[in-house]
Amino acid sequence: MVQLQEFIASYNIEIMIGLMAAIPILLVLYLIAEIRISKIRERYNELVRGVKGIDIEQLLIKTNEELKSIRIDMNTMEQKIESIETKLAFAIQKVGFVRYNAFGDMGSDLSYSVALLDKFNNGFVLTSIYGREYTTSYAKPVKLGKSVYPLSVEEMQAIDRALMGEYQEKTL
Repeated sequence: MVQLQEFIASYNIEIMIGLMAAIPILLVLYLIAEIRISKIRERYNELVRGVKGIDIEQLLIKTNEELKSIRIDMNTMEQKIESIETKLAFAIQKVGFVRYNAFGDMGSDLSYSVALLDKFNNGFVLTSIYGREYTTSYAKPVKLGKSVYPLSVEEMQAIDRALMGEYQEKTL
């Protein structure tokens, strides 16, 4: 201990100068540490977003539970969408329409054939033949784009237009 006192006594000026030089360096290091701490504090506050009385562990557990709930909801929605898509495949998706004059002595195109098909080209063709004294309507089933019943030229055109996706009205 005596040696330490002698050392301090003989180098007290140098020690004081060293301590005075160390103070500004320590002050700068302190300020840098404070800036870093404030940035970390800002990030933490942004993470918890004003939630009072909750720590990060509780916040992460709560967030994980919410994510599980969202995943369950997404799976449910995906199943419902799949079910709707399956049902939609059997809905009418393709329409073909032909207007024509069934009888040469009539002056207008009041007769028509309409083909209504689903994704698999199944459905029916509806035909209405207009005459002066009567009008007849009938339907023929269509399976895979064909019918087991004989089809008129106009009915075949309506089916072809439905298969090609031509929705606009075309007259013969």
